[in-house]
Amino acid sequence: MELAILSVPIFSELANLGFALRKQVFVVEQKVPADEEFDTDDLTASHMVAIVDGNVVGVLRVVADVPHGRIGRVVVKSDMRGKGIGERLMSVAMAAHSGSFGGRFYLSSQVDKVGFYGRHGFRGYGDTYLDGGIPHISMKNY
Repeated sequence: MELAILSVPIFSELANLGFALRKQVFVVEQKVPADEEFDTDDLTASHMVAIVDGNVVGVLRVVADVPHGRIGRVVVKSDMRGKGIGERLMSVAMAAHSGSFGGRFYLSSQVDKVGFYGRHGFRGYGDTYLDGGIPHISMKNY
């Protein structure tokens, strides 16, 4: 499996494929309301996609929430999960944006994904809450 991670401009064909994947995972699979999945942060975020064999199989965004970066909308296509794509996507995104934020990032994790983010140095803080009808917890890597 040849994996490429690319930073893509908003409204590019690759970004649009990433948005379609996000819709498939969040709106279709997880039943998140569509009006909660896409927001104005998409207009200013840095979008990254994971590509395997010419297909977009993962996506995430990094929002400048100075002085930190906020990682979000991390998705891997269902049939590609468990192959290290999400791990690589996170690593590349954090490395690419660490200079902008001094390596300081935070995110909102679905509770069942805490271990995934923990492998990237994130730890939870605060109480759990519902986001899109799914239990979440805030996490940071500093």
